[in-house]
Amino acid sequence: MKRRALLLLGALLMPSVVHAKIVRKTAKQAKPAPHKIVTHKAPAKAPMKAPAKPAAKPAPAKPAPAKPAPQPARPAGLQPLKEARTQLIAFNTSAFPYRGAIPGSNKPFLDVRQGKRLGHTSLRGDVYWEDQTYSDRRSLLYLPEGYNPALPSLMVIYLHGQGATLERDVIARQGIARQVSEAGQNVALVAPQLAYDALDSSAGNFWKPGHFAAYIDEAAERLMRLYGDKRAGPHFNAAQVLLVAYSGGYLSAAYALARGGATYRVKGVVLMDSLYGDEDKFAAWATTRRQTGFLLSAFTDSTREENGNLQAMLAKRRIAHAGAMPRTLAPGTMTFIACGGLDMHGDFMTRAWGQDPLAQTLALIPGYPQKPPVAKGKA
Repeated sequence: MKRRALLLLGALLMPSVVHAKIVRKTAKQAKPAPHKIVTHKAPAKAPMKAPAKPAAKPAPAKPAPAKPAPQPARPAGLQPLKEARTQLIAFNTSAFPYRGAIPGSNKPFLDVRQGKRLGHTSLRGDVYWEDQTYSDRRSLLYLPEGYNPALPSLMVIYLHGQGATLERDVIARQGIARQVSEAGQNVALVAPQLAYDALDSSAGNFWKPGHFAAYIDEAAERLMRLYGDKRAGPHFNAAQVLLVAYSGGYLSAAYALARGGATYRVKGVVLMDSLYGDEDKFAAWATTRRQTGFLLSAFTDSTREENGNLQAMLAKRRIAHAGAMPRTLAPGTMTFIACGGLDMHGDFMTRAWGQDPLAQTLALIPGYPQKPPVAKGKA
């Protein structure tokens, strides 16, 4: 009984054990594998492309450099001026400043000192200061319309009188450039500033030996530049000189002839009521140039005595001279013209023996037309 009960109990328990094993086995098989944390990486983004640069616009084509306009053909030779040219310009060889002595004495020209200022005592006893009166280096240059450097020409050196300036007196009041133009001759004008607006006839550097010749040389170069063509240089260098002096300009003229170093380049001398002394210097030049130069001296009662002295000197040297206006100022002509009383002196350069006497004088000088002579047989 007991054995049967045990067998029964074993039978009852057996499935449980087996079932337990099966359950454990099944549970073991059914137990999920340990959970692995999988990190999901975000899919790699495709690298961002830089925004495409807009296609560069083709640079606008540079226009081909413009071809310079063809220049008009340069005339083969020197040509006449189509219009007059004027210039006021400082010269290196000017009349002033002057720091030397007065000729014939050991007295310095600048004989007065006031602090740093230097001055000169005139023959009248007036004191003129260097910075105001004796420091202007300018000269007036003038080439008239029609001036032709390809033809023979005269270089007129005009020496103004006392109390004058280039702008106010030489150009405006005396009309020197205008008279040169109206003469219709192939004439170039050069006028140095002497003592500026002062009652003084001092010659300054024209007292120095050779200075006048140096002044003419510089004037030739300046005129060439004014004309505007280097080819004209030899022409101006070869031009003969006409020396014209008015009133107090006589002293510069006298020393230019006596010491200037250009005796044979001076073709003529014209004295416009300007012979206040130094007659011997003019007589010496006339003697040297008696056959190749000419002298014209027009005067009022202001210089009548001095003109009489010069005529006597010429007569003593057997140099013929006349007392009336000649038909032409040919080489060898020596003429003296009386023109009235003292009241005419101030306006002498515009009325003398007639209106615009300088223009009349220049028109009488042969050999300097502005136009070349017409060949025979040609219109």
